[in-house]
Amino acid sequence: MYPPEPWHLRGQMYLSVFLIPRRDMPALPPVLDATVRPITVGGRVAVGAAWVSYEPGGVLHYRELLSAVLVHERGRPRVSITDIWVDSVASREGGRRLWGIPKELADFILDAETEPLVDATITAPGGAPIGSALVRLKRRLPGRYPVGFTVAQQLGEQVRRTPVRGRAGLRTAAAAWRPEPGGPLAYLAGRRPVLSLAITDFWLTFGRSAEERAKSRSAG
Repeated sequence: MYPPEPWHLRGQMYLSVFLIPRRDMPALPPVLDATVRPITVGGRVAVGAAWVSYEPGGVLHYRELLSAVLVHERGRPRVSITDIWVDSVASREGGRRLWGIPKELADFILDAETEPLVDATITAPGGAPIGSALVRLKRRLPGRYPVGFTVAQQLGEQVRRTPVRGRAGLRTAAAAWRPEPGGPLAYLAGRRPVLSLAITDFWLTFGRSAEERAKSRSAG
């Protein structure tokens, strides 16, 4: 039903970073909460939210909205995804079973045809609104840049740490987010991002090969 890891993916991402009070931070599952700690800036927690269009040329192509908390594990930075929706059953099942990413299904409009504007809307399968955003793309930075981070999720009763590596172009951007106040992203409602970027024409490798997983188990 879904490809084995690693997943090789390509596409476009529209990312915003918010700083929210710790009391409003989305909850982490128990095993993960006992292992990692949120990274704070001025007493506030850094939360990244992103619309993603995965395009043909990768192992899957679909659309996605995610929200993730920036955390650390004994000083090592990690990304923990707390809320995420996709419009692909294969992506949902693979994300859940391989890496413990709590993907749900949703319906998307992600319109990037009216450059420099990107208009995004997401609704639950029954039609309940989750949120929307309008992103204005700005200056394109020269060159391509390495992308690298580790996703930490609870999978069963363990923490699954998954490397993500790739390269991408970058554009500055401005984004107006409109999460539904009574919806699952209510903790972002009424807040302005402190930073927005477009991560363009990216190539990502999500996960490890069988050989890399074997080496990791041997090292552990």
